Amino acid sequence: MTIRHESVDTCRALVLFGATGDLARRMLWPSLYALHKEGLLPGAMQLVGAARQPLAAAEFVQRVRESIRASANAALYDDATFEAFARRIRYTAVTVGEAHGLDALGPAIAPGPGGIIYYLSTGPDLFGTIALGLHAAGLVDEHSRIVVEKPIGHDAASAEAVNHALGSAFGEHQIFRIDHYLGKEAVQNLIALRFGNAIFEPLWNATAIDHVQITVAETVGLEGRWGYYNGAGALRDMVQSHLLQLLCLVAMEPPAAYTPSAVRNEKVKVLWSLRPITGERVLRNTVRGQYAGGYIDGKGVPGYLEEEGAGGTSDTETFVAIRAEVDNWRWSGVPFYLRTGKRMKQRASEIVIQFKPAPFNIFAGLGQGLDANALLIRLQPDETITLSLMHKKPGLNQMQLGEVSLDLSPGSGFATARRRIAYERMLLDVLRDNPALFVRRDEIEASWRWIDGILEGWRTAGMPVTPYAAGSWGPDWATGAAAFPWRYL
Repeated sequence: MTIRHESVDTCRALVLFGATGDLARRMLWPSLYALHKEGLLPGAMQLVGAARQPLAAAEFVQRVRESIRASANAALYDDATFEAFARRIRYTAVTVGEAHGLDALGPAIAPGPGGIIYYLSTGPDLFGTIALGLHAAGLVDEHSRIVVEKPIGHDAASAEAVNHALGSAFGEHQIFRIDHYLGKEAVQNLIALRFGNAIFEPLWNATAIDHVQITVAETVGLEGRWGYYNGAGALRDMVQSHLLQLLCLVAMEPPAAYTPSAVRNEKVKVLWSLRPITGERVLRNTVRGQYAGGYIDGKGVPGYLEEEGAGGTSDTETFVAIRAEVDNWRWSGVPFYLRTGKRMKQRASEIVIQFKPAPFNIFAGLGQGLDANALLIRLQPDETITLSLMHKKPGLNQMQLGEVSLDLSPGSGFATARRRIAYERMLLDVLRDNPALFVRRDEIEASWRWIDGILEGWRTAGMPVTPYAAGSWGPDWATGAAAFPWRYL
């Protein structure tokens, strides 16, 4: 079935900078192919790959073909559809930052009505340079849009500089700062569960909720990214973007409508309400860790300092746990536990809404305990939503209770729906000129100010990283129930 949206047809081309890179190969080309196959791209829309490497058009198209056949969307591939998709593709070599380095781009884009989308799948240090270069080359007009990946800067000052450069070439309404976590189906369903059902909202506050856990655990190490990662660390790389965005969706007030401005207004209010973690508070409310050698799935893996490209000693954290608080009426006294790490025991991204226990256990006289209810939103490896409830065990027993999970996952009601790459939704929203799931400038800068307080607290306190074994759940203090509770992992 072909689905059209009025704004989609205003786009005549998408220019992908970094078109031969890892993200383009794994996610972007397969996502664009899926949108093409489902009739969601404008009929005449061009896809222009731009990168430094000189490549013949046929060689580049073959690389795109191989990336699709090796991707999560491989089952969608067929030769006839790809040949039609390939007719959209152009390739041009560019040299970003050099005089006239983007001159070849203009002739590669066919003239016609509609705007051009510029997707910057490059290092963040090039965002401002590319944006200003496009503007200087006369390739930006009121219909243009630009998409940039995280991270935007490495602290509040650098984020403001990047945003200023972007804003010098594009209006804020033309800038799409992408966080692909917001395109995941389970995250979308968190919004639907909260604001589409009357049963949850009365309980979504400090009266009923004990705490919230947001976890992004990875089993991989650096994957050859020492140069980038050692200058960033887990706090900048993951907490500032993914985890804080998830926190905002959990904690935000109901927006006046599901519109970009209304949703993002409520998200930034959460960031403004985050209690600063500064000075000595970092010693009580944060944990820094760095993985040593260990075992993942029974195979030995090196420690952080033994990774490819590692250079001597390093105090960069590969694990961070934070006890955060949102100082407003809804969430006063409710801790939000944020944690992320590399070389963890298993790969998982999830949100746990831990409700308070029942005020009185009428089954205590029968020797039955009660587990508090919890809502689990799992983003990966599977996208699932479950609500744990106490239930009578079947049989003739007097009253024996056990915990069961009520499945609220999309698959339980929409079993035939295809599981999509999150970038498909994000790309389609750019085409539709819908920035609701993208991060606004004030969100970026507010999140960095909070992160900067933690970084400065670490420096002031001289807080070192604590080693943890690869294949574990991180430093001991971060896994203790009293300090940072874990429910499911």
